Amino acid sequence: MIYDVFNGDADGISALHQLRLHIPRPEARLITGAKRDIRLLDKISTVKGARITVLDISMDSNNESLKNLLAQDNQIFYADHHFSGELPESSQLEAHIDLSPRTCTSLIINKLLKNRYLAWGVVGAFGDNLDETAKLSARPLNLNSDALAKLQETGILLNYNGYGARLEDLFFPPDELYRQVHLYEDPLHFYAESDALHTLRQGYQNDMDKANVFSPVHESRAGHIYQLPGEPWAQRVAGVFANTLVRANPRSAHGLIIENDDGSLRVSVRAPMDRRHGADELCRMFPGGGGRSGAAGINQLPALQLQDFFNAFSRIFS
Repeated sequence: MIYDVFNGDADGISALHQLRLHIPRPEARLITGAKRDIRLLDKISTVKGARITVLDISMDSNNESLKNLLAQDNQIFYADHHFSGELPESSQLEAHIDLSPRTCTSLIINKLLKNRYLAWGVVGAFGDNLDETAKLSARPLNLNSDALAKLQETGILLNYNGYGARLEDLFFPPDELYRQVHLYEDPLHFYAESDALHTLRQGYQNDMDKANVFSPVHESRAGHIYQLPGEPWAQRVAGVFANTLVRANPRSAHGLIIENDDGSLRVSVRAPMDRRHGADELCRMFPGGGGRSGAAGINQLPALQLQDFFNAFSRIFS
C-alpha cells in the first residue's frame, strides 16, 4: 500500500502535487483534512509494510504515531517546516526538515526536485504568506508582474480553502481540491481554467468583506488581536485574514480568535513580518498549540486562559 499524507492547505497540496508530477502514484491513498487537522498519522497508525509520504504536518504533533509506523515496517518520506521535536532514529525514515521562517514544504520539495516544478513551489510559498521568498524564488521563471500576481492569488485561494472548524465548512474537501490541481502541470493554466478557483475567489471576497468590519479586541505595543464570531465564514477566513493583517502592518504581531462550539477558543498568531519569530513559542505555551516561528495557532484555548494569552502575546512580541 502507498499513502500520501498532507496538510490540506496550499503548501501541502502544492508539495504533494510536485512530487506526484515527478513520480506518479495514482494508486496512493490520500490522507488529509482541514488545515488544523494536523495529527493525520493517527488515521493510519495501524498500517504495516507500506510506503508513506508525509508533507507539511508537524513531526512533533505526530511523534507517537510516527514511531509506531516505523516500528511496523513502514518506509516513510517526511518533509516539513514546522517544529519537529527530536527526529526518530530509523533507517526506515527519510526526513527533510527545514525550520527556517522563510521557507515552506513546497520549497523544500522544489529544492529536492531541482526546480522542475518551481511555479508550484512559488504557489505554495505565496499560500504560506511568504511573499518575499516566493518572489525571490520565482526569478528563474522570468514572469511578468501579472503572471506573478496570478500565482500569488492561486496560493492565497488554495490556502483559504484549507481553513475551517470541520470539513463541512470548506468549499472543497482538500483531497478533492488536490485532485483538481493535479490535472495541471502549469499553475497559470489552472488559474485560467479552474472552476474551483472561481468558486474560491467568490467565497474569499464575501468572507473578507465580513471580516474587514471588525476592530481589535486587544492592543499593545506588541500588536493587535482581533476576534471574529464562531461562524463557518469566520472559520474559513481566519488564516487569510490574519495574513492580510500582518501584511498591512508588518512591524506588529497579530492574533485572531474565534470561539469553538464547545466554548474554547481557536487562535491564529502571526509574528511581525520583519522578524518572523515567536509565534510557535507563544502557541506551544497553551493546550493544543503549535506551528512555526512566523505563523502558529492554538486549536482549543480554554476561555479562562484568554487573559494569560494576551499577557504572553505582549511579553513575547514586545
